[in-house]
Amino acid sequence: MCEDIPCKPPDNAHPKWLQLRNFVRALRFPTRWLIIKYIGNGSRSTKEIYDYLTKIGEQLTKSGLYYHLSELKNAGIIEVAEYIDEGGGAPEKIWKLKIKKIVIDLLETEEGFVSD
Repeated sequence: MCEDIPCKPPDNAHPKWLQLRNFVRALRFPTRWLIIKYIGNGSRSTKEIYDYLTKIGEQLTKSGLYYHLSELKNAGIIEVAEYIDEGGGAPEKIWKLKIKKIVIDLLETEEGFVSD
């Protein structure tokens, strides 16, 4: 995967580039786009997401789903909205979108925003 491009960012990589790279890495799998679309403007439990994905034909294990959710969470795209404790075992996570748009202000400087 890293034959033509370096896997490690350069030491002088701009923070905005690093942030964009994290988003791109999190969004590179179609399954993650399906998760985002399914959560939409509401919130969904891990079980609801799993049931939805398997119903539409995604071949996914539960551990695979947890991995995709973790990657989206680590990129700051989704977050845990709440936990539901049903009495047995670990509480179930309810997920919601943390962001709905990715915007990079190219004129922003380290000191702040450049005015018009």
